Amino acid sequence: MYTAVDHQFMSEALAQAQNALYLSNPNPRVGCVIVKEGQVIGRGFTQKVGGPHAEIQALADVKARGIDPAGSTIYVTLEPCSHMGKTPPCVDALISANPAVVIVSMVDPNPLVGGQGLERLKSAGIEVRCGLLEMEAIALNQGFISRMTRGLPWVRMKIAASLDGKTALPNGQSQWITGPLARADGHHWRAQACAILTGVGTVKEDDPTLNVREVHTERQPWRIIVDSQLETPLNAKILSHLDRSGAILVCASLESVQAREKAKALEGRGVEVIAMANAHGKVDLPKLFSYLAKERHMNEIHVEAGFKLNGSLLREHCVDELLLYYAPFLIGEGIGMANISPLTALDLRQDWHLFDHSLFGPDLRLRLSKKEAMKA
Repeated sequence: MYTAVDHQFMSEALAQAQNALYLSNPNPRVGCVIVKEGQVIGRGFTQKVGGPHAEIQALADVKARGIDPAGSTIYVTLEPCSHMGKTPPCVDALISANPAVVIVSMVDPNPLVGGQGLERLKSAGIEVRCGLLEMEAIALNQGFISRMTRGLPWVRMKIAASLDGKTALPNGQSQWITGPLARADGHHWRAQACAILTGVGTVKEDDPTLNVREVHTERQPWRIIVDSQLETPLNAKILSHLDRSGAILVCASLESVQAREKAKALEGRGVEVIAMANAHGKVDLPKLFSYLAKERHMNEIHVEAGFKLNGSLLREHCVDELLLYYAPFLIGEGIGMANISPLTALDLRQDWHLFDHSLFGPDLRLRLSKKEAMKA
């Protein structure tokens, strides 16, 4: 069904989509390549929200070259949208371009699209094929797919540890467990997330900024603090430079006068404060992630938290992916990765699937996904 040439041009479209990795949230990362007589005549990728989608940018590239796209083959990594959002439907622009063939990597999981774009192309007499390099397109948009199909963001937990699983010395010292290459890679994952989430314990003990510094990005992720009792200091670094991104503090209750006064002070710094309690007077973590997907349209959440919050997130089955960096030394006594209750039987364990391993200097990075999330 697909030739080596088809694979080559779709690989180019996927490379275009990579350009949207830090840029397009909450829209999916999409790339498009337009080919005529064996030559690429247009390229494009999804821009910031409100900007052109990949197909529109590629067609503009064709127009700028003074070439007629009629009779071309269009390679696009995600089904063209068929509904009116912040921009007009891409499928209308493709039909107007009159290509001979449109080849798509994957169907759009958005229920507002879900095959309708492909059907409209077919109805216009355009040959349509779907499924080329589908897994590569899925990997680029795991968060978007998760939000559309599960009503939840893809939650990725990053942990840096010694070989014996310690993230800090007993006194809390943790800078630096891993080397500069591993830390720079961590910023790559921060940059592609919609938000970076941490707990008040980390804010008070480490006073991190939790922004993107090691890679270039035009968009800083939101910062989210899980803080049941509103203990975040007003001068915490994580609350700085909110003109480039937003911050949300999630507490358990705003019923007391003291809580409302602290919330007002935080809001004066540009922080949104919301209350979301569970039955134990802590933040309702599953409800929080549902809210972030459905109300805030967030695709990926990058977690950099401490021992306690990591444990809570894992116990409540909120984590889809583990991003683990192991440094080649032993610490011995120290702080572990997560506060997980002892198991009474091995069959109560959480099973994870290792799907990637890479070296960054001397440090080993492992990526693991929960098997249930992979199936979803």
